[in-house]
Amino acid sequence: MSVTITPAGGDTGTHPGPPPHPGRRRAGAVLALARFETRELFLQIPVLVFLTLYTAVVTVQLMHYDGMDDYPVLHTVDRDTQAAPLLLALALLVCTNAAALRSRKHGTVQQFDALAMEPWRRDLAHLLSVLPFAALTAVAVGGRFAREALKPGAIGHGSLGELAVGPLTVLLAGVLGVMLARVVPTPFAPMLFVVATYLLVVIASAVAEDDGGGLGWLSPVLVSGNAGGDPVPADLLGRPAGWHALYLTGLCVLLACAALLRSGGRTGALKAVTALAVTATVAGGLGQTLRDPAALEAARRTASTSPQKVQTCTTAGNSTYCSFPEWENVRDDWAAVVDRVRSAGGAAVNTALTVRQRIDATGDIEADAALTSSSTPGEVTVGTRWGGNRVPEFAVGVASVLVAGTEESAARGLCGARAVTVMWLALAADPTPRAAFRNVRLDDSDSGPARVLTPTDGLSLTAQQTTVVQELLARPRAEISPRVQANWRQLTSAQTTTAEAAELLGVAVPKGAEQCEE
Repeated sequence: MSVTITPAGGDTGTHPGPPPHPGRRRAGAVLALARFETRELFLQIPVLVFLTLYTAVVTVQLMHYDGMDDYPVLHTVDRDTQAAPLLLALALLVCTNAAALRSRKHGTVQQFDALAMEPWRRDLAHLLSVLPFAALTAVAVGGRFAREALKPGAIGHGSLGELAVGPLTVLLAGVLGVMLARVVPTPFAPMLFVVATYLLVVIASAVAEDDGGGLGWLSPVLVSGNAGGDPVPADLLGRPAGWHALYLTGLCVLLACAALLRSGGRTGALKAVTALAVTATVAGGLGQTLRDPAALEAARRTASTSPQKVQTCTTAGNSTYCSFPEWENVRDDWAAVVDRVRSAGGAAVNTALTVRQRIDATGDIEADAALTSSSTPGEVTVGTRWGGNRVPEFAVGVASVLVAGTEESAARGLCGARAVTVMWLALAADPTPRAAFRNVRLDDSDSGPARVLTPTDGLSLTAQQTTVVQELLARPRAEISPRVQANWRQLTSAQTTTAEAAELLGVAVPKGAEQCEE
């Protein structure tokens, strides 16, 4: 017979403490299951393959370099982050659906009914397992954008709404996978939905480009048909990025709530979140569709035909530089090129110029369209892309106006000495004149006739003019510039031939009969 001695006051010497709150235990169980499902998703072959592919795409984008990459247009960069996450979203749609159907596939649904965790809480764990993938996408998107935004030549500003599309698309795909498992419990549903979604994106993108938005914005992602074209000011894009991000966020939450309700969730908090999600989705949908296409079209027309009404200008020396607000920080680079061209010699140093940024947004937005030559005396066109080959092309445009007076006159044809003078002014002070000469030629050649690129219609060079330019670039600049200064009137005269220009500049006269149309 054992006897238990209880100390005075009834204390047995053990203090187990109060039991944990049931709600806290259930939340911990849901989070533990969510962590398990996340690990399982990471181990799925489709997720591994597409996650690796997405990482490779982002890495290539970060490592790719072009001269224009020094001057990224940030309201283009933010949209460029939206297409690549579709790879990961596709894998998550299929794999989250398979995970939610796992018990049905293996015939263990009845065993789950014996567990304390309700079915809707298990679905909640599946939904939470997608969040780490959305977070990884957000890190990749933010890293790529930050790299571009930190460059000294970055132009404009990005949009948080545009940057949020990639992570939200990944999240939406995972949520759709779980919801489809509850509404259409078959493994073929995700495949059919992928096809339907692809058609939706293509059709919605076409609709959005045709009418400036409207119902096309109800698609999660819009793929531009003019990717890589010339950028335009952000306010001419007509993209309601903030409303679209709200719409996507509301849609993600709404579909998640629909899956939980379908699984038996009936808590007051779930119903309240569902109502809030409906409100956000409707508000975002209306905000991005109820806009005024006529006002947007009028703004684009004004920026295209009368840019001076929406631009600001600065003056440096004999030149005035006018641009759209986002490009104000590039004016100093334009001025450096103009000063370099002027320094090549001749009376051109005293010619007044107006460098005006121009776009063509009257048709397809951000299309890679050629700008027509300006007929305004002393006006030089510059586009919205800068860096790389755009620099020597702009220099040729500056030199052609200094020699011919207008871009329109230069585009009609510069025969004889004038074309040689233009190319000397444009390239003489360039750090790599021979490479720049090849880069501005349409066929990248350094001999024979060719078309020379400028921001507008361009110029034509004969084989004889090309030969003389090559001879000039092979000579020291200090030797040629005084000759240009001394013979400026003859070198800019339409009556002076290419052979005479060669004699005036002290280089060999080119052989062969020259054929030039003016």
